Amino acid sequence: MDDNFASFLMDFGPAIETRHVPTSSIERYRGKLPDQLLAYWENYGWCGYANGMFWTVNPQDYEPVLDAWIGDTEFMEHDAYHIIARSAFGDLYFWGEKTGNSLRIFAPGSFCTSRKSILIADKMNFGMQVFFGSRYVEDNDFEDMFAPALKKLGRLKHDEMYGFVPALALGSAGTLENLQKVKAVEHLVILSQLEPLEVITSPPP
Repeated sequence: MDDNFASFLMDFGPAIETRHVPTSSIERYRGKLPDQLLAYWENYGWCGYANGMFWTVNPQDYEPVLDAWIGDTEFMEHDAYHIIARSAFGDLYFWGEKTGNSLRIFAPGSFCTSRKSILIADKMNFGMQVFFGSRYVEDNDFEDMFAPALKKLGRLKHDEMYGFVPALALGSAGTLENLQKVKAVEHLVILSQLEPLEVITSPPP
């Protein structure tokens, strides 16, 4: 285990809802995603961390979400992307085949952060290590709501998230009272239809 992933596991705690990654999925993304990520999949599966606040996911399951959010945008003109992780509240982590860790979307707020990664080409595997090593638990929380949401609504399953009903884009107050357990893929696709995506460009680290 590399130091970055060891640090990630130390901060995010033991995995929950672990699903075995079949060989067919490993081979499907061979040459598209870094071998380092495929090794994580083989060793740890797709699962939730920090009691379900952060999830590694099957990119194939999230293709409808990717298409809904960036399928008709300039992002797809420059690279091929895959969603590799998400948060309990709908933070989506995209990995570009050429641009690496370059795009993150917060679906409930309909905005994305685009950045230029310096860890590309032959540095992609290290870039994946850094991606996990630079995660912070609190960055995946929303207004410190995870703990009370977990207590009120219970632990998420691998295909669920905490969603605001009605959505923030429809005027919902971002409060615990308006949170529900929802099916992640379906809810994320619906959110993409409610408000245009705002792009925020940030400098490389």
